[in-house]
Amino acid sequence: MQASEGQLVIRPIRESDYDALYQCAVESGHGFTSLPVDEGLLRTRIARAQQAFALPQVTQPGEEGYLFVMEDTAKGEIAGVAGIEAAVGLSDAFYHYHLGKVVHHSPKHNVYNALQTLTLCNDYTGATELCTLFVREPYRFGRNGRAMSKFRLLFLAQFSQRFSPRVFAEMRGVSDENGRSPFWAWLEKHFFTMDFPRADYLTGIGDKTFVAELMPRFPIYVNMLDKSAQDVIGKVHQNTLPALKLLQSEGLRFRDYIDIFDAGPTVEGDLKQLKTVRNSRLMRVQVGTPEVSESYLVCNLDVQQFRACHTQLNCQGDDVILDPRVAAALNVQSGDQVRIAPL
Repeated sequence: MQASEGQLVIRPIRESDYDALYQCAVESGHGFTSLPVDEGLLRTRIARAQQAFALPQVTQPGEEGYLFVMEDTAKGEIAGVAGIEAAVGLSDAFYHYHLGKVVHHSPKHNVYNALQTLTLCNDYTGATELCTLFVREPYRFGRNGRAMSKFRLLFLAQFSQRFSPRVFAEMRGVSDENGRSPFWAWLEKHFFTMDFPRADYLTGIGDKTFVAELMPRFPIYVNMLDKSAQDVIGKVHQNTLPALKLLQSEGLRFRDYIDIFDAGPTVEGDLKQLKTVRNSRLMRVQVGTPEVSESYLVCNLDVQQFRACHTQLNCQGDDVILDPRVAAALNVQSGDQVRIAPL
């Protein structure tokens, strides 16, 4: 589906999108920490996003949270949601486990053991997070999921002063259909008395004090974990694999940081080195009929009235030929600038 067909346009979330956002939270299921099924928290996220988009000038990243929806303009439905947190951990601690190594060596007895450890840390404090990516089932076809993920990089490229040079994304770890995480099961047995869905929910609504209070304060030896817990460290939920591959294609890499609840991997990269950011460029709009066209992501340059879509367009020098319906969907006209990147 393309905006040129009057179909899918990405825009900032509105208060009127609450019902659709709540439905996305329900459909996303266990382990999707950033979309808790909680009316108060979801309405707060919408309000935070509206405040972030309304800021006219931002010179450095703060606690802004940007939330976007993909709208099916023909049906008036929300097809998906995606977010960006400008800088995490500035007021609330943002936790990860870091996979490290310690060596136990006794030359006298000819013993050498290199053992993996998990150390609780806040190493991503101040970094920009790509988060809350969810596309509803009826729209999981074609390039919709790809566009919903990658358009955020156009936003980062255009408004880079609002974000950190370090960009990361947490990937959902392994859990079963009932929300049971093998990794959390081990932590629950030894340190906590709450199941994974509740711990995940508490984190989603911002109640993280229990992490500092109950999480082991010293490094954990990985070989002490149950085998089922060891096996899922750094692994993703099967539904998250396409999202992981897409981010890896952009240049985000696993640097030995995992989620403290389900052990899913965190991937990171340098903003300016991300593929879509590097390949994006500003073009001048000419409204017309593209003749020889290619598939691109395209967005306007207005924060408050931000619009993006994936469509077929034609580049001629510094000009891009946009179909009139695409131009209208992006709120641009001939002579305006847009940012584009190959999809």
